[in-house]
Amino acid sequence: MKTPGAMTKPQTGLIGLGTMGAALALNIAEKGFPIAVWNRTTSVTHAFKAGAGPLADRITPTDTLADLVAAMAAPRAIVLMVPAGPTVDDMLAALAPLLSADDLVIDAGNANFHDTNRRTAQGLPFRFMGIGVSGGEEGARHGPAIMAGGTPEDWTRMAPVFRAIAAKAEDGTPCADYMGQAGAGHFVKSVHNGIEYADMQMIAEVYGVMRDGLGLTAPEIAPVFARWNEGALRSYLVEISAAVAAATDPIKGGALLDMIVDAAGQKGTGRWTAIEAQNLAAPIPVIEAAVMARNVSSRRGERAAGEVLYGPAPTRADLSLDDLEHALIAGKILCYAQGFAMMTAAATDFGWALGMPAIARVWRAGCIIRSAMLNDMATALAAHPGQNLILAPFFADHLRRSLPSLRRVVAAGALNGLGLPALSAGLAWFDLMRTARGTANMIQGQRDFFGLHGFQRLDGQDYPHGPWADHEATVSATP
Repeated sequence: MKTPGAMTKPQTGLIGLGTMGAALALNIAEKGFPIAVWNRTTSVTHAFKAGAGPLADRITPTDTLADLVAAMAAPRAIVLMVPAGPTVDDMLAALAPLLSADDLVIDAGNANFHDTNRRTAQGLPFRFMGIGVSGGEEGARHGPAIMAGGTPEDWTRMAPVFRAIAAKAEDGTPCADYMGQAGAGHFVKSVHNGIEYADMQMIAEVYGVMRDGLGLTAPEIAPVFARWNEGALRSYLVEISAAVAAATDPIKGGALLDMIVDAAGQKGTGRWTAIEAQNLAAPIPVIEAAVMARNVSSRRGERAAGEVLYGPAPTRADLSLDDLEHALIAGKILCYAQGFAMMTAAATDFGWALGMPAIARVWRAGCIIRSAMLNDMATALAAHPGQNLILAPFFADHLRRSLPSLRRVVAAGALNGLGLPALSAGLAWFDLMRTARGTANMIQGQRDFFGLHGFQRLDGQDYPHGPWADHEATVSATP
């Protein structure tokens, strides 16, 4: 790619001037890269240039796809900011007769990584890569986190643009890096979104304990989140939780949070993460619990009927705010440990590079889950490659201090009717992970009894079945 400078015929183009696409195009132009743009609705394209202010001179609006291609210098790089799924396939098909073999199309939407793998393998007549972009409209405009998939050569070609537009960590490092071949970038973005679901759910659960268990109002909860944001929990999501709790309803006054319907939307990326974790046999129970909780939140009628039938939960809790803070710290560590373990499994399964320290560093700024804790995670992942984060000395110390609080919070929730699915799932996973002698020996005995599946012995002796194998009490079916 050409380096930033005065307006020249652009090598960079962008298709799709919705909220994210328009913000990303302005970001690219602001960093000095001239850009050609196209939107299906022509009036949107020209309105975008007209509203670009001092950046308008770097923007070339076009009326057709053919005009877009003609307006660009070869080799071209065209960013797709269109809805994931069939729309991407339609756009690739429309571009196929217009582009040359050295031109590059970049899917920067929330694609399922399996689709990116398929598109990479299908033999497109141009180069193709998929990148995960996180940070919402604000990130797209002023600096997102970028997770790139594709060939190393295409990453090298686009790195000057991606690094220029990406968020910068506190040490000045751009939050953009190469993840691996084909759909690796979109896979990492999907796991990011799964962690985002879990992080948000755990914050919501702690908010619920403060509201229903401790009787605090939203204006009283806001400074608690603000104080937590000054310590180990310093992160974008805790910061905005304080702002949400502090907001006043512009229509009726009072706390705006109390007027928001308690049904969470979702675009499916967290669900993709949970599904893929099952395929990889990689346990991520905190993320799975968060997806489940969003699904339950939409069942408002059933939940209301349940409260009528069983009565409201006896919500109260003998807990301190310090307990809640440390429970959230522990939950966050456990959730991220599961996410990184899942990506480690995927790297082996799909043959991707997926450098875990690099992923942690990319997530330090720009993205929704940006957090001060990610600096320490990057350090731990670099010092102990392949090791689960809960075994890293730094995080083991954190967990030793925080787990008693997590146990008290989960126990109080269970005893007092406060639903804490994500925090509870994290604790249960931890207790399984720290137990050398588990209970799956009983499951193996059961499986051998009804299906003669055999089992291994602790003493290594060759006796693959139990005494029940000599009887006719077994069946061949396996659940």
